[in-house]
Amino acid sequence: MRTLQISRVVRIARIFTALLSAFALQAVQAANPADPGKVVRQAFEAADDGFDMAKTQNFYSGWVSEAIFEPLLSYDYLSRPARLMPLAAEAMPEVTEQGKVFTFKIRPGIYFAPDPAFKGKKHELTAHDYIYTFKRLLDPVNRSPNASFIEGKIVGLDDVAAKAKKTGKFDYDTPVAGLRAVDKYTLRIELKATDYNFLYVVAYGGFGAVAREVIEAYGDQTGLHPVGTGPYMIEKYLPRSKIVLTANPEYRGYTWDFKSTGSTRDEEIVKQMKGKKMPQVGKVDISIIEEEQSRWLAFQDSQLDIDKLPQSAATAALDGVALKPELINQGIKMDRVTDAGITFTIFNMRDPVVGGYTKEKIALRRAISMAYSYEDEIAQMRLGQAIRSEMLIPKDIVGYDPAYRSSLVYDIKLANKLLDHFGYKRGPDGYRNNPDGSPLTLKKTIEPAALYKVQAEIYKRGLDKIGLRIDFPVSNFADNLKAASACKLNMWGGAWNADFPDGENFLQLLYGPKAGAGNHACYESPAYDALFRKAVSLPLGEERNKVYAQMNRQVEADTPWIVHTSRIRSWLYRPWITGFKKHPILHSDWAFIDVEKH
Repeated sequence: MRTLQISRVVRIARIFTALLSAFALQAVQAANPADPGKVVRQAFEAADDGFDMAKTQNFYSGWVSEAIFEPLLSYDYLSRPARLMPLAAEAMPEVTEQGKVFTFKIRPGIYFAPDPAFKGKKHELTAHDYIYTFKRLLDPVNRSPNASFIEGKIVGLDDVAAKAKKTGKFDYDTPVAGLRAVDKYTLRIELKATDYNFLYVVAYGGFGAVAREVIEAYGDQTGLHPVGTGPYMIEKYLPRSKIVLTANPEYRGYTWDFKSTGSTRDEEIVKQMKGKKMPQVGKVDISIIEEEQSRWLAFQDSQLDIDKLPQSAATAALDGVALKPELINQGIKMDRVTDAGITFTIFNMRDPVVGGYTKEKIALRRAISMAYSYEDEIAQMRLGQAIRSEMLIPKDIVGYDPAYRSSLVYDIKLANKLLDHFGYKRGPDGYRNNPDGSPLTLKKTIEPAALYKVQAEIYKRGLDKIGLRIDFPVSNFADNLKAASACKLNMWGGAWNADFPDGENFLQLLYGPKAGAGNHACYESPAYDALFRKAVSLPLGEERNKVYAQMNRQVEADTPWIVHTSRIRSWLYRPWITGFKKHPILHSDWAFIDVEKH
């Protein structure tokens, strides 16, 4: 059945590519400053999940979608820490009524990319498009993993969603008091209570404007046919293989004028880019290359212009934290940053083997955690390109506490005592059974890349020491994400990079109402959920950070996750790429850089 579905998707994608060929020609000939001869070639290490951001939190889907859809706000390209700035909005919003009412003025003259859904007419972006976009996230049919960003927050919106759950249909024409178009270009959003992170929410890629005509025209295939107001549009899409973006002929462009932070690198970028009409890049060619060695060979062979140095190639490419002379002599440059993100292992809390909230199930998960060597992960899996994560909130994100230390540490002796105490007895083969005597086998699903096989070896070594059997089924990332979203995996490895620079963005991944819709552990803890609601009601500051720390302790107590590392990324780029600087929140940087003739 799955093979038939994939074949159908590929056929649809080919039809979609043919329909877009005429629009790709327009992009070449249009007034958009992008030069069709300037091509950036890049690779993704895992597949996307389509480009309907109301239905996915897939990292690679979001990466591409950032180039296609435009939220009201975005982030300054150079500023660190990340700083909000207007995008489709003319300016930062007027905020009134003690932070509960936000009034945005939308720039006139922004148009969606041309598409047959518009029947030959140009579609200008208006306040109504954003109202429709916000409503889609609470339409029950979409089961949006991003719904929690606004669920329970906007006056009147939850009432329409509740009615849709009863009737089976969301009425998009029903007025919502908290989402009002004051006029064509003025959007007024009223919240039920003060939310100090709401502007970060508005800047999240899932709130990039979509047009109702497009969604209604393509229905379930919207993810294969994204149409936005951003600098790029899809020219070619072969799921799990190739994504080609071309310049959107309706994009208004902008002049590059970001301010340096004072660093030598920023000064160089400003000198290269200041005053240029953007975007300059006319085409983005993305290949899906899951195997690290293949991706590294492609970069070495100049088939890729920008690539994240695979961890398996770190010893070959780096001398400590610097590029080796042979790469420097080729003109290759590096931007080395620590991810504003974490990696972790997910336990499915609904799984009969590792799930549940009884003491013996918690003991099992804690023992598994204590049998995992973070030092081995950093040395063997990450090849030194990572740091240990002590909490769910990574460094440089609001709520991070550099003094915080996890209570879950590598301790084989204590893990064995814990399992012994809760009745996980060893059989004649030395492996443990469940307390009721039934066989016990863990299953941690992994992706095919070599580094996950290394991690599997680390897990197996530790678990052998405490007498737990484990298997490692292998499948691709997109299928694993779908299975995890449906609460069907036993254990899985996850990673999360910040969508906005506050700890809420990480802690919401374990919020109970998101179970099965972004909360891949399907974790439902009344204590944790109460702390989450308390935290988001507090202004930024020490009191809120203390609640964040309590939430971390609650997660350690229940152990729905094992928190691992924050990865150090060494982004390599060819000498003809100018203006490149990896952003902690934004991932689509093609509209900010240039390609020199080479």
